[in-house]
Amino acid sequence: MPTVDIDPDELRELTGREEKSDEELQEDLFGLGLEFEGWTDEDEFELEFAPDRLDRLSVEGVARSMRYHYGDSRGVHVPSTNAADWTIEVDESVPDERPYVTGAVIRDVDLDEDGLDSLIQLQEKLHATMGRKRAKGAIGIHDLTMLKGSAATEGNPTIRYVGVEPDGDQFVPLDSDAELTPAEVLEEHQTGREYAELVSEYERYPAIYDDIGLFSFPPVINGRRTEVSTDSRDLFVEMTGTDQWTIDKMLNIVCYALAARGATLEDVRVEYPDGELVRPDLSTKTKRVAHDRIETLLGIDLDPDEVIELAERSGLDATRSEDEATGDAGSPITPLEDRDGLEERNNPSSSDDLKAEDASTDDLVYEVTIPPYRVDVLHPLDVIDDLGRAYGFNDLEPRYPEVGTVGGRHERSRLERTARTQLVGLGFEDMLNFHMIDEGQNYERLDVEPGTGVYGAGEPATIKEPYSEDYTMLRTWCLPSLLQVLENNTHRAYPQHLSEVGFAAELDGTENTGVGEGRHVGAVLASHDSGYEDAKARLQALARDFNVDLGTPATEHPTFIPGRAADVVIDGEVVGVVGEIHPKVLVEHDLEVPVAAFEFDLEALR
Repeated sequence: MPTVDIDPDELRELTGREEKSDEELQEDLFGLGLEFEGWTDEDEFELEFAPDRLDRLSVEGVARSMRYHYGDSRGVHVPSTNAADWTIEVDESVPDERPYVTGAVIRDVDLDEDGLDSLIQLQEKLHATMGRKRAKGAIGIHDLTMLKGSAATEGNPTIRYVGVEPDGDQFVPLDSDAELTPAEVLEEHQTGREYAELVSEYERYPAIYDDIGLFSFPPVINGRRTEVSTDSRDLFVEMTGTDQWTIDKMLNIVCYALAARGATLEDVRVEYPDGELVRPDLSTKTKRVAHDRIETLLGIDLDPDEVIELAERSGLDATRSEDEATGDAGSPITPLEDRDGLEERNNPSSSDDLKAEDASTDDLVYEVTIPPYRVDVLHPLDVIDDLGRAYGFNDLEPRYPEVGTVGGRHERSRLERTARTQLVGLGFEDMLNFHMIDEGQNYERLDVEPGTGVYGAGEPATIKEPYSEDYTMLRTWCLPSLLQVLENNTHRAYPQHLSEVGFAAELDGTENTGVGEGRHVGAVLASHDSGYEDAKARLQALARDFNVDLGTPATEHPTFIPGRAADVVIDGEVVGVVGEIHPKVLVEHDLEVPVAAFEFDLEALR
């Protein structure tokens, strides 16, 4: 889970609760879902939080939530913005892989050491989470007084977002004294080497210029000329990325954090070749929630005034409406804003789904306003979760269901448990691995091409917007996960015999969901003398335990050594593969001992 470091003294100052002890603060934070993990070396709280609440990545965001929790703040607050003075002009030369930009001007911010540290932490935490390690969105924060904008036709100072040649103009990057081209930054600068893979394949690199020259090389590094310090009072915030919605929401979170320190926000005009935006976009969204749905899920009786009060104590606004609950009534978007990623977030089909679940023509309905910094409220259930936290989950009284039932283990669960027990009896250590993986681990590192027909090569069910580049799809077989465990345990003694009865999935047009799901039995044997015979012997013992007929005719599989692999045929049906792992796969996983393995579909043991 993500963590954030918070200075308790600063938290007391921002919440106006100087009398709170550290223990009381920790208890209050726990009520918000922020769990105290310990103290840092700088005597700060290390807090673990739900990864959906990205507005709590800084002390300012945590303090805002606590003020609502205490009842000191109520309802949706949208800071005002001054009219745009600066313009970002997007040139047609910008790389197609990173076409979007947004920005804001921050005036009169008071940045002491704590404030600057909090801003840097917020920037890096947003990079790691919503920005997908800068791949989807990257933040640049600059001292505005060091920028010189070109005079635009309307008199506004203008900076330009362009694409440049890798060996083009030079600039001095942060933490450097030498002028470097973008290509030299990727080769010679530590930060450049760290993020080189994000842009190294581009024909032209993204860059931002003012009238003096290049000052930002997103998503890699900013220039030293515009470095922010505690003396900075006016800031220019720019963000580039692959999705307009993502960088706009990241910008909102930063703007709210700086506004909490007394800053004044100023709009920035973004001029694309095909139109214009004004940012930051601090418009609100609305969700419609039925009163009976709130009471059913929370298990308590509430009158309408209580619901409205709980919403306001959650940082939301709620008004009564006698209309039918229709799920979602998001604010409209302009044609120019209908860019990558925005259509899906405003897709009417999602409203239809919510209508079926929450509609009730006879019940009271609330129209709930969502503030601009909340990126996690996607469904009326998210609103109800906020109401429950404001009420206090510890204050809910547990009760037994009105319908008495007798539980029992599902047939599939009994089969899984029996298979695990038998595998442990055969000398394997039982594993429980993640069901999600990335394409490289699932296919490339095992020398498998998707859709080639060999075991484990099914077409992947991918995650449309993954939170991490390490988990982009559902795995199609268990063997990649088991080899990863071996790779992470090369420092431990051999033999290492590991097994897993785990979930796997692949695209299947015959299923009504489009995805075929199943449970696989996988096992690896790693030692200096592991071979095909060892894996087959254990496979035969497992087949005897379940009284099934086992056959192992020779086969070819790219993950296994030719001539040392066989299909697993149970009761006349090919259900898996067994063999010795190919040396190139072993080298790919830094394994220096032979590995034998087998994997097959659990259902074959019924």
